[in-house]
Amino acid sequence: MSLRTTLSRASAVAAAALLVATATPAPAPAAPAPSPAPKAAAGETGAARWAVQPSSAKGPTGRNYFIYDLAPGSTLTDHVGVTNLGDRPLTFDVYGTDAYTSTDGAFALLPADRPATDVGSWISVARREWTIPAGKRVDIPFRLTVPANATPGDHTGGVIGAVARVRTTADGQRVLVDQRLAARVYLRVTGPVRPAVTVEAVDVAYDNPVNPFGGGDLVVRYRLRNDGNVRVGGSGTVTVRAPFGREQARTAPTDLPELLPGATFTVTERITGVPPLLRLTAEVDIAATTTDTALPPVVRTAGVWAPPWLLLALLAAAAGWAGLRWWRRRGTPAGRVTAPGPDDTATAGRRPGPVSDAAPAGPHPDARRPDAP
Repeated sequence: MSLRTTLSRASAVAAAALLVATATPAPAPAAPAPSPAPKAAAGETGAARWAVQPSSAKGPTGRNYFIYDLAPGSTLTDHVGVTNLGDRPLTFDVYGTDAYTSTDGAFALLPADRPATDVGSWISVARREWTIPAGKRVDIPFRLTVPANATPGDHTGGVIGAVARVRTTADGQRVLVDQRLAARVYLRVTGPVRPAVTVEAVDVAYDNPVNPFGGGDLVVRYRLRNDGNVRVGGSGTVTVRAPFGREQARTAPTDLPELLPGATFTVTERITGVPPLLRLTAEVDIAATTTDTALPPVVRTAGVWAPPWLLLALLAAAAGWAGLRWWRRRGTPAGRVTAPGPDDTATAGRRPGPVSDAAPAGPHPDARRPDAP
């Protein structure tokens, strides 16, 4: 593996995209630094410390970032100040590169082994290597040329001041470590501006508790994408609703990182003490903003089943008991023999005979007695 390849891989973990920052790496072993930097004297740690900031031909201007509004085809010249804060001369690599939003929402710059394809490739420096004496600052000019076919909107990158140093690992391997600091570049190319944020996906998971009165944890994970051509920020809120839209919980607004055009970012919210109410709905509300204005709210919902198992089990048991009692209390089942009643005793043992319509024997009530007048 070549020394430059090792440099490229090690640069991914070095500090990047910091503005007017000071780098203080751990003391290096007594090993020769790469040419053309001078060798450290015996016993000298030679800790490198430096700063990178926007500047001018006469010195720093107090700017925090390089911020430009340019039309396609425009060209300008600016300066980046690189200050050697150490006690010996240092050689810096000075160049431009592109920025991106990392998975954790941080502003990041491309590693050294990845060539720039956007604003970083539009930045040119007279030469790449600059040797700066101890305690001195050099204001290095660079040219920014916007292509005639550049797309409107935001293009973000950085001007890097990097120091390459030889380190010896624990197993005796010598590696070239690329330590980088940068001043951010925010360029807006004139033309139609299209701010847009999309909630691509919402995933809801519920930890159903045994005790429904104690509540469970509801985890809402949603992914945002900047579909526009300008960088956006803002905040996001999650509201939990029960059936019929009743609000159960609401999170405090979560600040969103700065999303560069095309960037995605995943937000995870955990809401505790949510009771199982059969069906829970999570409503994600994004209030996005640009550097110029606020955007219309973006709302997306997703639901999850949250049955109260203990209550349902109790209801099922109560319903089963009620059904059993009803079954026992209904009419006598067929084939069951009951005890005889009082009227049945008088006729017990009699054999049923024919029923006659004849009048009973004896005098008729209308018959006259012999002595009747």
